[in-house]
Amino acid sequence: MNSSSDVNQSGSPPFCLLGAVGYSQSLDTCVLEVVVILFLTVLIIAGNLVVIFVFHCAPLLHHHTTSHFIQTMAYADLLVGVSCLVPSLSLLHYLRGLNEELTCKAFGYMVSVLKSVSMASLACISVDRYIAITRPLSYATLVTPCRLRVCIVLIWVYSALIFLPSFFGWGKPGYHGDIFQWCADSWKTSPGFSTFIVGLLYAPAALTVCFTYGSIFRICRQHTREITQRHARFSSQTEGDKSERGERCEGCPDKRYAMVLFRITSVFYVLWMPYILYFLLESAGLYHHKVASFLTTWLAISNSFCNCLIYSLSNSVFRKGLGRLFSPLFPSCLGCTDAKKAPAIVSPRPDARCQV
Repeated sequence: MNSSSDVNQSGSPPFCLLGAVGYSQSLDTCVLEVVVILFLTVLIIAGNLVVIFVFHCAPLLHHHTTSHFIQTMAYADLLVGVSCLVPSLSLLHYLRGLNEELTCKAFGYMVSVLKSVSMASLACISVDRYIAITRPLSYATLVTPCRLRVCIVLIWVYSALIFLPSFFGWGKPGYHGDIFQWCADSWKTSPGFSTFIVGLLYAPAALTVCFTYGSIFRICRQHTREITQRHARFSSQTEGDKSERGERCEGCPDKRYAMVLFRITSVFYVLWMPYILYFLLESAGLYHHKVASFLTTWLAISNSFCNCLIYSLSNSVFRKGLGRLFSPLFPSCLGCTDAKKAPAIVSPRPDARCQV
């Protein structure tokens, strides 16, 4: 702390991961880092608040048990956004009185735990969909509300424990705290701890996702092929079209929902793969660069906003809940849509779809 105060008094720029390019002498801060972190912080907090409120406003989203894991991810990502206020305030010189070592350790540990919760939740979602497709008759007995709650609690406990050794001097959980100079210069990664994290978290989660979704899409292709063969062998042209359409549409909701979850998982690993690769290379002493550390870390953290975007683009039920959430702000548009839908009502009999 004394050395950093001496540096500031001497007039030299403060520590910036992006170097002197991002430093503004007039503002006395790392402008590029502040802009990137504040922009992501606002997006993450706003996006996950929308996801949480929409899930509360759209009961149809609770039809699948995976909604509990998705809400868990939303709460974890929301906490990631809130915790990102710490480096933002630090770069703006509002946290000068805090212990830099303790602050950067706590921030790095917290973000690592929260992102571990998201990664484990994605793995549990893939297992849940795998059980639903491979064992549909026994799914209700295997996936009970009690077991679901226990699984979510275990996810949080496991994520908190797996990164705990870093506080006792065994390695570094990630580069999220490298905004602070002590974390960037003095907190070093350890090959043993990095292997420990990869072996107990990253690799099992990735292998689980690859196996389950690979099996799911293989089963879907097999069912589609069987339906086509059945239609060609035993059905006439007209009756076959109807039966094929009915059988295919029966699995359409589950298939579409599986595709939404697959997109979320794919985007997660696409954004996290550069960070994981850099984490392994830097731990092995093969490559180290502060700019690469900053870019890969905050690219991975940006995934906390992507779930809201993917849901809004892919899930029609989520879009309906989103419209219901914002309907008080746009009552005229809601009235227009209601007026357009009014002539479609032929009889006072309730629609069966509303009872799902």
